[in-house]
Amino acid sequence: MVTVTAMEINTVTGKRRKNPKLHKSRFFAVLFLLSVVAFLFARNPAELPAKHYDFDHAKKQMDRIYYGDLRVTVYCGCPYENNSKPNNIDFAACGFAPRKNANRAARIEWEHVVTAHNIGLFRQCWHKEGNRSARKNCEETDPEFAIMEGDLHNLLPSIGEVNGDRSNFMFSQWTNDPKPMYGTCESIVDFKDRKFQPRKEVRGMLARISFYMEKTYGITLSKERRRLFEVWDKQYPVNAWECERDARIYKVQGDHNPFVYAKCREAGLI
Repeated sequence: MVTVTAMEINTVTGKRRKNPKLHKSRFFAVLFLLSVVAFLFARNPAELPAKHYDFDHAKKQMDRIYYGDLRVTVYCGCPYENNSKPNNIDFAACGFAPRKNANRAARIEWEHVVTAHNIGLFRQCWHKEGNRSARKNCEETDPEFAIMEGDLHNLLPSIGEVNGDRSNFMFSQWTNDPKPMYGTCESIVDFKDRKFQPRKEVRGMLARISFYMEKTYGITLSKERRRLFEVWDKQYPVNAWECERDARIYKVQGDHNPFVYAKCREAGLI
């Protein structure tokens, strides 16, 4: 039996020489493998496997969720063009006007419905460590906090200034006739009492996200907060936007918000 190798014996000189045909075939085989690897890394992000992310990596997944009609800011309902800068927020379409900080108002930030402060407050990592803030310390030393902070169900696009003004204030409802603070946007902040009243259109969604964070991570709601969210959940039912958002997050993260998914099915929206 004759074995073909990358070297051949020259019948005249008796010296070994390279087999050009075999080297050529190996070259094309390697080229093919490199092409496959390049394809896998360059494929559509929407086709990547579902998984949970920390906050920094979660922000890189937003193009897989917020595209088309879902590119709308949570607190003021403003459409925008891009998840990365320049965001091109359409203030005219939603009647928004900056309260104070026009530079921050011009950018999209990813708002934690249940704030990072509330997520970390009762965790052992929530303290300053050297030059690290309590939040940074949790991000770097507590893997579970990192996953909680990056949970896509808890993140929504917000106008930066409104996100900053909301800070870590709790959601509340104290007036049916809000005095606008951001043009005609109906979300308002009470800086003195440290509370935030979101516009009506998103109250039910915010309640259902809060229920999800409690069920998934044990972030307990106070009795007062629970009563308010139960009212919002009933008063402001799921809509097509919320159901589509949940469906897209499922494809990226691999889980539904059960407080959304069940009601979307009942309403025939999925």
